[in-house]
Amino acid sequence: MAVNWPGLASIGVFYMIVLGTGIWASRKSKREERKCTGNRSEVAMVGGRNLNIWVSIFTMTATWVGGGYILSCAEVVYDPTSGLAWATAPIACGINMIVGGLFFVKPIRSKKYVTLMDPFQEKYGNTVAAVIFIPALIADILWTSCVLGALGGTLSVVMDISSKLAVSISAAVAIIYTLLGGLYSVAYTDVIQLLFMLLGLWFCVPFILTSPSSANITVAALTELHQAPWIGKLELEDMGRWIDDILLLALGGICYQAFYQRVLSTPTDAQAKITCYAAAVLCPILAIPSLIVGAAAASTNWNQTTYGSPSPYEQGRSGMILPIALQHLCPFYVSLVGMGALAAAVMSSVDSALLSAASQLGRNIFKNIVYKKASEKMIILSVKVSIFLCGVMGAGLAMTTSSIHLFWIISADVLYSMMVPQVICIFYLSHLVNKYGACTGCVLSLLLRGLVGEPLIGLPDVLPLPWDKIQEDGHRYRLFPIHTVIMLTTTGTILLVSRFVVWLSERGLLRGISDAETDKDVHHMAPVETDVEEKDRLNKEQSPLSEEVGRC
Repeated sequence: MAVNWPGLASIGVFYMIVLGTGIWASRKSKREERKCTGNRSEVAMVGGRNLNIWVSIFTMTATWVGGGYILSCAEVVYDPTSGLAWATAPIACGINMIVGGLFFVKPIRSKKYVTLMDPFQEKYGNTVAAVIFIPALIADILWTSCVLGALGGTLSVVMDISSKLAVSISAAVAIIYTLLGGLYSVAYTDVIQLLFMLLGLWFCVPFILTSPSSANITVAALTELHQAPWIGKLELEDMGRWIDDILLLALGGICYQAFYQRVLSTPTDAQAKITCYAAAVLCPILAIPSLIVGAAAASTNWNQTTYGSPSPYEQGRSGMILPIALQHLCPFYVSLVGMGALAAAVMSSVDSALLSAASQLGRNIFKNIVYKKASEKMIILSVKVSIFLCGVMGAGLAMTTSSIHLFWIISADVLYSMMVPQVICIFYLSHLVNKYGACTGCVLSLLLRGLVGEPLIGLPDVLPLPWDKIQEDGHRYRLFPIHTVIMLTTTGTILLVSRFVVWLSERGLLRGISDAETDKDVHHMAPVETDVEEKDRLNKEQSPLSEEVGRC
């Protein structure tokens, strides 16, 4: 099959529109920097805390409704071993936004933090906060890799180009406009991307439903036609695993810096909460086209299409069912619109992950640890360098498409198992925890997750659990809600170890550790100077030198 030149041209036009929007937003960012009386780096990281409410809603929604979200919703419905009953992502994303709006908007905004790592550095100090930051950084980079890898596979299916080329071009566009304008570029391009995504996918749905190769999806929902009914089954014994899957996404999402970046970019607490609640409604709605496409694909006789036999599921290509359906169940030019929508979904997640990781690297690592006297210009430069490096690393990992599942597993599990307990403790149980408990919790969660294993990535499942089912290949099928149990166990361990250390120090059984160190020690971060403060400092530093020159 030859390269799909019209398809490449349509994707190129879309990328130019996104890049143009990013350049326009970067100019707006420069104007905001000149008007800003506070720290200029906050314009890049949190948009100067004055983002328009409509833009904040669009960027919050677009960040969550990304390539992985769109592709996985269609895949789960199409997969005969899962079905609609296991499409937990729309429910989980809605819960995630509601939980975030109710419980995490006020704590993160109360002290005008800039990143999620700020309260950790304030409570535990730089060393422990740097350790806790590692899983968050890994999750952001792997999130970038997973989404870019999904885009590479998608474009290679429809456009018949190298997935590495698709990954490289998409990463380059996202890096460029994120470098130019920071959060402003990311937010305003999210508006364009979300509109493309919504209109593009809904435009394709009628053509897919009326394809002569597809049966009525309402009939195929409960009747086995070409494969098992797409409605799926949820047995009583599966409830623990089903709930675990929902909580994994619903609570794990509150640990992404991308979420807090948007919460902090609004001028008031009320607007931040409205942003979360609006996104809670929009995220499930935007999943509907993907769910319909998955249902239509499950109702299709693929032998009657240009795809032929065996079916995508039989070829192990369920993960690419959305682009496959666009290509083989839609007219050619309609599929081009759908591909633009998919590219929009991917880009809206990649730029958010890049800025998320870079903000924490620039502020919490470079400014607060590496060089505490860094000026505003140096902080902004470090953020831009971090965006470029994270983008290159993410694109490099995405080119190893065989490991895309690995990226998703590590990103989701690390946040839920390791970060959720830390975030809950730092915001709501801060007076009960200390750095010793935090470190112990990190080690324990990592150990438990390793013992549980993950056969799909070659990690042996050595820890037996209740309700395990031994499969034909010898691996265990886990019915126990292990992720939630690890999260709760880690939270309990942080609290118990923290209080135990305090108890030992109070009785003189643990020397060298005072009550202040374990309970009340608050480490103050290196302050970020405003433009006026920075000029005053430079003038004071230069004045003694001028006097000395005058005397000479």
